[in-house]
Amino acid sequence: MKGLVISVIVAVTMVQFMAEPGETTVVSCDEVDECLVYCVPYLTSRTGYPSALCCVGLAKLKKIAVTTAEKQTACSCIKEAAAGFPSIKEGVASSLPNKCNVQFNYPISKNTNCHE
Repeated sequence: MKGLVISVIVAVTMVQFMAEPGETTVVSCDEVDECLVYCVPYLTSRTGYPSALCCVGLAKLKKIAVTTAEKQTACSCIKEAAAGFPSIKEGVASSLPNKCNVQFNYPISKNTNCHE
């Protein structure tokens, strides 16, 4: 009986360390797509600036993807969506946060590792 109680305590402790509060993924690819849909024209062109709606969406994405898990999910969603647009310019994509004055600590790119 004592061994069972210790096993349960150890299991509960492990679960608490694995699932810290705030580390659940609540960001969906649909939400990420909605945030970035207005950026596609800018990302696929050679010149110009992102639209105001693009920058608003980028700022919204930053607000909804806060935890590490959410950022990783958003990054994976961005990579998946970018794969459908082979004409996206990597240099343009990497400059998007600066052009919108929205600082990210994860890339807007299809060629990145989302789980760094």
